[in-house]
Parts: sequence; C-alpha cells; structure tokens
Amino acid sequence: MTSFVVERNGRPATAGELAPLAFAGYAHFTAMQVRGGRVRGLDLHLERLRSASVELFGRALPDDRVRSFLRTALASGPADLSLLVTMYSPAGEFTVAEADTEPEVLVRTGPAASGPVGPLALAAVEHERVLPAVKHVGEVAKTYFLRRAAGQGFDDAAFVDHRGRLSEGSIWNLAFWDGAAVVWPGAEMLAGTTMGIVRRQLDRLGVPQRTQEVTLADLPALAGGVVMNSWTPGVAVHRIGAVALPGAPSFLDLLHRVYQAEPLTTP
Repeated sequence: MTSFVVERNGRPATAGELAPLAFAGYAHFTAMQVRGGRVRGLDLHLERLRSASVELFGRALPDDRVRSFLRTALASGPADLSLLVTMYSPAGEFTVAEADTEPEVLVRTGPAASGPVGPLALAAVEHERVLPAVKHVGEVAKTYFLRRAAGQGFDDAAFVDHRGRLSEGSIWNLAFWDGAAVVWPGAEMLAGTTMGIVRRQLDRLGVPQRTQEVTLADLPALAGGVVMNSWTPGVAVHRIGAVALPGAPSFLDLLHRVYQAEPLTTP
C-alpha cells in the first residue's frame, strides 16, 4: 500500500511536534520531483540545504543523514511524487540558539506535479526578497503578489528590483532566448535547482548561454521567455507587464530536452 507522509528526522511527525512549526517562519527548504524513486539534480538539492543551513543556523547536517531521511520517506510512497525537505532549528525563532544546536528535518511527500501548461502573462512587480540566495519559508510577498497579479488578469508575477532589473518570479526562475543563446537575468535571486540542471546540461551540449541584466525595456529585443522551477524546466511566457514576448517553441523544446538529459539519482 502506498501513501504520502510527513516525517521529522526520519520518523512520522506528531501533531505536538508540528504545532510549534505551524506558527514559525525561520526555516529553509528545497522541493523536488521524484520519478521512479529517483531525483534529478540531487547534488544541487543537497548543496542548497547545506549552504542555507550554514547561513541560517551556523551548521549543516551531513548529506548521508539527509539522504537517509529521504529514503525513509520514499519507502512507503508511490514511485512518482513531489517531495519537500524543510530544515529548521529546534530553538525556534526570536531567540538566540546555542552554538551546538543542530538543524532538524521535516520531509513531506505529495502527488507528483508538472506545472501549468502556459503560455503565462506575468505582472511586473517591484520587489526584492530578503536573503535572495536562500529558499526560506514564510515569504508572504510571493503569495501576495501572485494573488494581486491574478486579480489584475495576469497568471503570476515577475519581480523587478530597485534598479529596474528583472530577477525572478514568485516561485520561478526566469530565462530568455535571443535567437541563438539562453539569457539568464543578472540580478540578486535564488538560483534554482532546475536552473542549475539546465545550465550544466547546456554547457555539456555546447549551447551558448550568458548572464546579463534584463529590464522591461530590453524585452522587445529578445526572442522568447520562460519560467522554470522544480515542477518543470520551462513554461512559455508571452507577456511581462505590458510587454509582449514572441513564442519560442524551439527554445522551450531545448530546455525540456536538456533537462531530460540529466541523470536520475537514487537518494
């Protein structure tokens, strides 16, 4: 029999253990899609958890221990599912933790996901995340701006920093196409694991890519745009704010092909 789970440090989490966390927001996480019991970019997820733990808690758990928690959670589930790993300090928030306080791990599984079909229209919103390199929880702005964008007839939001540079979406990385090369926005942002997978596979195939600052005024010169996250390596974007982007089916196909070329790894 298969089921989805919520586990703390490798065993079923109790209501008493989860209750304090329901009202807390000092934690970080990574989200992944499991297919056939395996994961693409597992090394990137583990590196994300390590670096964010050091940043937030001053120490990180060994990869082997984190992987053991993943295996335990996957054991009773279907072969294809979504998996969320959240790391937090038992010291809670609004306190100073002892130096030897180890992070704890919550693992949650759920139905597999693949993202929206698209193409999407994104509202352009001026916003910069705190600690943008960390995938931390409790970011009210992401849902707030998503819902505001939907109320204005958009599908989601794209963030613009104080210098006018496009950075990322609410839960997405942005990528553009100039007709020959992939263009990654140059701004402070969270470097997604899917973005990391795509970048190293593009390198492997010798596909040109570069990082450059992209503003709304730069969009008419580009040949297409997408969003990507753990659900999908690419959903077409046909408009950001009032600026239209052309469809780029070959770009979308390229991103999906290079993502599929990434090997699946067993935790």
